[in-house]
Formats: sequence, structure tokens, C-alpha cells
Amino acid sequence: MSVRWGLIGASTIARQFMINAIRAQADGDITAVMSSNRERGTSYAQENNIPLAVSTLDALLNSDIDAVYISTTNELHLEQALAAIKAGKHVLCEKPLALSSADARKMVAAAKAAGVVLGTNHHLRNAGSHRAMREAIATGRIGKPVAARVFHSVYLPENLQGWRITKPEAGGGVVLDITVHDADTLRFVLGDDPVEISAFTQSAGMANGGLEDGAMCIWRFKSGVIAQSHEGFTTKFAGTGFEVHGSDGSLFASNVMTQKPVGSVLLRTAKGEEELNFDREDLYTRSLRQFHAAIHGDDQPSATGEDGVWSLTSAEAALQSAKSGKAVAIDPKLGSTA
Repeated sequence: MSVRWGLIGASTIARQFMINAIRAQADGDITAVMSSNRERGTSYAQENNIPLAVSTLDALLNSDIDAVYISTTNELHLEQALAAIKAGKHVLCEKPLALSSADARKMVAAAKAAGVVLGTNHHLRNAGSHRAMREAIATGRIGKPVAARVFHSVYLPENLQGWRITKPEAGGGVVLDITVHDADTLRFVLGDDPVEISAFTQSAGMANGGLEDGAMCIWRFKSGVIAQSHEGFTTKFAGTGFEVHGSDGSLFASNVMTQKPVGSVLLRTAKGEEELNFDREDLYTRSLRQFHAAIHGDDQPSATGEDGVWSLTSAEAALQSAKSGKAVAIDPKLGSTA
């Protein structure tokens, strides 16, 4: 049985990654794309060999589709996802799921009630590098984890600099764009949940309208692990990385906070250094394969709706901490509490 997809948003990420990932599935097909700009939608459909272009959500949901991929601006996710769920469509939504964790929980509840699959497109947990780190930790190769560091400060390309750095009402800013990814990746790799965060944000010259283009966070996890993360839009030459340090060893991953299956992971213990092997499968292809399996009842999405609630609650807590100057507790059932 094929899975027929409708794209909500004629987006760059869909063109660069998701269209190919859907078509890489033996049962994947894209039948329609929706853009509020009719001309853009028509051109996008032609360029990407998509049979149907529509300009309204109703038209898309009434077309011949089984699932939707949402990659519009953040403030539109809630309404579009709830409408798709009501129409009985499975939903894979870009992060953050919504502008608030309360709204994200509404999406999760609606999907459960409707019996449809809801996934969050947290691509990084599909990277072979992060899965190799997770396995090394789970099998005790570094002993008891005690600390982690994430380096995820990059330079936001000019073609992506629009609403992300100018529109607070659209959910712009580096925290909702990148800190949510680091929250999810830390949870996934450590197999642990954050319980508290302290954060600083900055406006280093790229963002305006009161938005932040840099953030530095200190996390405390349920097990007692402490972590540091640095997110940014303004560092052209920083490079990315992920470290986890344990009682018996350390993991050093370089160039892994990326959409591409690249980078390296080094394990250092008393025995010396070992470079870990991992698969180089496209992150989005893996994500779509698992999402399709969830639709068929054989698995769950690589990042569920509940995972999206966790990451958004963590991002909310970071913003609240930066504003208040205090540490903030993280509880996905309640949201963030000072």
C-alpha cells in the first residue's frame, strides 16, 4: 500500500531533503503541494514533478493524500496540523511543533484521538553518528555519563535569514530554530530527560525585532548529567560538535550537527582512541522509512509528537531563563516553571 503525501509549504527544506526522502521509499509518493502563493506553488510543483498544486489547506486535504509534511513558518503549524488530523491524515511536522508546548500537547492529543500518526521532524536523531554515540553510551563503553557539550553555532545562510531573524510573531529566533534540535539530540543520545536549564541569549547583529541570534545553555538531566550547548546564527567558522564524557571514557564527535550524513566519532578510553564506524544513510530517508513503518503499524516515528513536546518545552524554558535570569524547571506535562 502506497503512502501518498501532500506538502504543506513549498519550502526549501522540502525541496532539498524531503522530496527525495519520500520518493526513496518503496511505497512513497508525492501527489500535491500547497502554497498560499499560487504562482510559487505552481512553479514549485513543475520543478519537482508534483502532479497537483493548490493554494488552500482545504484543497490539499480534500485531494488524494494519506499524509502531510508541514514546513511552513512556525506560527502556522498548530492550525494546519489540527486540520490535517481532523481530516484523518498522518502528520510529519517540522520543529517546533507549535509556538507553545501547550499547543503542541493539543496536537498530540488530537492525533491520539483520531488514530493517526504524528511525528516531529527532528532529523539529527536519524544520523548514524548520533546513533553510534547512543549505542556506545547504552552499552557502557564510557561508563557512567557525567557531562556533555554541544557546539551548534553556525552561520544562517542568506536564503534562510528572512522570518527567522525578523518576525517574533512567526516564531523566529535561534532558540526555536536550533536549541529545540539540541534538546532533542541530547535526550536521544543520552537516553535521559532534562529537568532544569539556565540560559543566556544574545543579539549579535543579525537578528532584530527583539529576537535572539545566539544562545548558551546549561542543562541538568534526570540522571545528574550536566550539559552545555551553544546555538547561534552568526558564527561563520565555528564548526559543530558533540562531546559526552563518562567515568570510563569520552566521545568526541565532529561536524555532526548537520543535515548531511557526515562527520566522525572518536571514543577515548584507557585503552586508547578508536574511531567509531557508523552508517552514512541520508537522515531524512531514514526518518521517512520509520514514519512509513509507523503508518503501517510496525513502528513509531523516529521522533514522536511527545518528543516534539519535550524539545519545545525545553526551548520555552531556555527563553524563560534568559529573560528571568534564573534557572527554570522543565516538565513537558506542565510546561516551564521558574
